[in-house]
Amino acid sequence: MVCSQCVCVKLLCQPLSPCNGPLSQTSLLSLSVGDVVDIYQREFLGLRERLHSAEQENLKRSKELNLVLDEIKRAIAEKQALRDINRTWLWNVTTNKNVLQLPSIFHHLPHLLAKESSLQPAVHVGQGRTGVSIVMGVPSVKREVHSYLTDTLSSLMTELSAAEKEDCVIVVFIAETNQQYANSVADNLKRLFPVEIQSGLLEIISPSVHFYPDFSRLKESFGDPKERVRWRTKQNLDYCFLMMYAQSKGTYYVQLEDDIVARPNYFTTMKNFALQQPSEEWMILEFSQLGFIGKMFKSLDLSLIVEFMLMFYKDKPIDWLLDHIMWVKVCNPEKDAKHCDRQKANLRIRFKPSLFQHVGTHSSLAGKIQKLKDKDFGKQTLHKGHANPLAEVTTSLKTYQHFTLEKAYLGEDFFWAFTPVAGDFIRIRFFTPVRIERYFFRSGNIEHPGDKLFNTSVEVLPFDVSLATIHPIHSQYIIMFHNGIAEGEVDPTFGPLEALRLSVITDCPVWVILSEIFIKKAE
Repeated sequence: MVCSQCVCVKLLCQPLSPCNGPLSQTSLLSLSVGDVVDIYQREFLGLRERLHSAEQENLKRSKELNLVLDEIKRAIAEKQALRDINRTWLWNVTTNKNVLQLPSIFHHLPHLLAKESSLQPAVHVGQGRTGVSIVMGVPSVKREVHSYLTDTLSSLMTELSAAEKEDCVIVVFIAETNQQYANSVADNLKRLFPVEIQSGLLEIISPSVHFYPDFSRLKESFGDPKERVRWRTKQNLDYCFLMMYAQSKGTYYVQLEDDIVARPNYFTTMKNFALQQPSEEWMILEFSQLGFIGKMFKSLDLSLIVEFMLMFYKDKPIDWLLDHIMWVKVCNPEKDAKHCDRQKANLRIRFKPSLFQHVGTHSSLAGKIQKLKDKDFGKQTLHKGHANPLAEVTTSLKTYQHFTLEKAYLGEDFFWAFTPVAGDFIRIRFFTPVRIERYFFRSGNIEHPGDKLFNTSVEVLPFDVSLATIHPIHSQYIIMFHNGIAEGEVDPTFGPLEALRLSVITDCPVWVILSEIFIKKAE
């Protein structure tokens, strides 16, 4: 048997800490009041000591944070002072003859100094995605007759797989300073491609109204009239702006135009071709033989290219300037032109067949008609056929020539019809009820990418009479066409289907092509 005094001594010898937990009621009963008060006083003193230590540590961290903030403020102030000094140097070059200076964009475009916002995009829509393999730049200007921009974007994005969409950025540069026009184009693209913008795949920018210099002072050269000189000069600056914006976003930059169509699997083909080059000495990989379409650059080289273009942007068009850069890099003045061409061939490497085709007819230069076609692009399949379940197909649309709906359903050709109006339909009624797993409809094709179904739904009609009362052909089970494509899976609980129907909800502005119909039966 242990005496109470021994228990008291044993308890007092034990350290008190939060880990030990509160004293039990049995232990407290074995202590005198004075002992209990003494124990809790010592615990209180320990807590106060820890609180004091925490306050000291907090004070120390606060001082360190203030030092960091002061350092940041000092760095910002130094940067601002350096900017002010550089601006003073730029404006007073003649009075600072002994100061060494590096050229910058402000040397070539000194008017940019007048407004700090001159190099900031006036319109900026997108998520600012970076770290991708390929950035695709698509400059677009207002055309007098017809815009091909939305068709071009649809073609580019339709041919991307889900994984490829995560590894690239498409930057649309609305190369107009009319803010109202730029906003209208941006709003239209936001309406047509909301998913692509939200995911980071598509970005939209436009230049500041202060970005371009006074074009009225340009000198005519190479026999070109003043309007063409202005056009090619502005075009050079457009490319510069787009390249500067895109440089930090990815490993490679591909220059495109706003009136093209893309070949299937173009993204992976370009990426693999770049990665498989035996040397990093190349400067341009060409995926189209036309103009400035499908030209790939290493993002690391864009600074050199932009700087060279800024030096001579008023003098020559972009294709000449690119050739001059390569001449400077590898050609020996003491050797003949053939030797020079062989050297440049190591920097400019052509891929065949071409991955992009020019489809525009009306140039951005007023009054210019250009029917340029890339012969290396080859003839593309205008439809894709599938073995679909036997069915009767009917439509309220007026068929154009021999491009019938029956041929499209059988996979023999595409269906082509005159402009649809609200209420028009395409109906597929199966000869016998069929369990359908999924369906896929593609409108438009590579030669006529704009002839798509807009604001059109896909509806199903189950065969089961009881289900049909719940899910009739006018039901809410509807998939809408998006960028010319409608695809979806059919709920297995619907059972066998009697029919599918495509319903046009509003009038369409163009003719319509149905180039692929795929109805997959359930296993």
